[in-house]
Amino acid sequence: MGLRKHQQRYNRRVLCYADLRSLTPSLGQREPQRELQLHLTGNPARYLWSVDGVKYRNATPILLTYGERLRITLVNDTLLTQPMHLHGLWSELETGDGEYLPRKHTVIVQPGAKISFLVNADTRGRWALHCQMLYRAHGIFREVRVV
Repeated sequence: MGLRKHQQRYNRRVLCYADLRSLTPSLGQREPQRELQLHLTGNPARYLWSVDGVKYRNATPILLTYGERLRITLVNDTLLTQPMHLHGLWSELETGDGEYLPRKHTVIVQPGAKISFLVNADTRGRWALHCQMLYRAHGIFREVRVV
């Protein structure tokens, strides 16, 4: 945020996700077969964190069918930036350039914002979707199963 006021003075440009473009074509050009929306929730004063208001130990795994393509939308209902990491599968950010979507393992979700990405369920197994901040990872965590 602090760089924006100095952009013109120093002839610098502040980049955002919309500025990213993959050097190679996107992994799949087909439309997603379904959509999944997850709310990142928590109370930083009490160190309570969850997804959709449900603690990990009480949550059911997210089930993906091998070969399907889906859109995941993360909605950050907290006041903190949430760096979300999906193991085992590539996330393709929906930046508007459908042919060259940038691939990422960790997606930054700003406070009070939402972001969507496409996933090809092309690797069978049990995977984790979690916040990269260690003290939040125990709550902002979901098991993802590709079957």
